[in-house]
Amino acid sequence: MKVTLRKAAIKDIPVLRQFEQGLIRDERPFDPTIRPDPVHYYDMEALVTDPNTHFLMAWIDQSAVASGYATRKTPRHYLDHSAYAYFGFMYTLPEYRGYGINGRIVTALKQWALGQGLQEMRLTVYPGNQPALRAYEKVGFSPHLLEMRLREEEGNSEDTTRPSIE
Repeated sequence: MKVTLRKAAIKDIPVLRQFEQGLIRDERPFDPTIRPDPVHYYDMEALVTDPNTHFLMAWIDQSAVASGYATRKTPRHYLDHSAYAYFGFMYTLPEYRGYGINGRIVTALKQWALGQGLQEMRLTVYPGNQPALRAYEKVGFSPHLLEMRLREEEGNSEDTTRPSIE
């Protein structure tokens, strides 16, 4: 199986929108806060044309099978780096998972980031998404920070499990 990587182009947006829906479908079990369909994560035109973003697609013959991008971001002011590469839209069609295609995309994005002077690289992944965690660890990423959330149900914000302190 010969995999070719190339930059995404405007003409690829219909395929990228299909990938986006696959990504949303895959992430729904990990995030109950994703709105019901129709929903979109990305402004495809902006990502594809942004000069600070390197957006790649993997192809086998004439078929697109995977995608991913790296974009230059500014971190919080107190961190030890002035810019970093954020990796996103990492998606591989289910029938092509496990062949190292995502790893090839990540390697190419890492090379781009380093060429931009960006030694710090980050991405986000749901903690329960074990296949994705393993894939990113395989290419050198490690867990760094876990975002936690709480949603109080309307009209039920009082904790009744403990006595009140007055």
